[in-house]
Amino acid sequence: MIPYRIEFAKPAIKQLAKLPQNIRQRVSDWIETLAVVTRPAGCKKLVDTESLYRLREGDYRIIYQVEDDVLLVLVVRIGHRGDVYRNLPDVKV
Repeated sequence: MIPYRIEFAKPAIKQLAKLPQNIRQRVSDWIETLAVVTRPAGCKKLVDTESLYRLREGDYRIIYQVEDDVLLVLVVRIGHRGDVYRNLPDVKV
C-alpha cells in the first residue's frame, strides 16, 4: 500500500502549535497514522460536507479531507470539540 501525502491548511498548522504538548503529541500521532490508514476506526464523515472527516482525540478533533485520486490527506482544522466545527469550509484541493 502506497502511503498518502499529509498536508496542512495554514490554520491547522497554527492550531496544532497552540495545543498543550501532551495533546499535540497524541494528535500528531493520529495525523501520521492517516498517511497509511486514511479512514481509521472511529473516524466519521461530517454531515453536510462533501468530503470532510473527523477524528477524536479526547476533547480535541482533527478535521481532514481525503483525496484518493492524488493520495493526499489535507488536515483542515484541529481544535477543541466545542468550537472546531464552527464555520467549517468544504475544502476543495
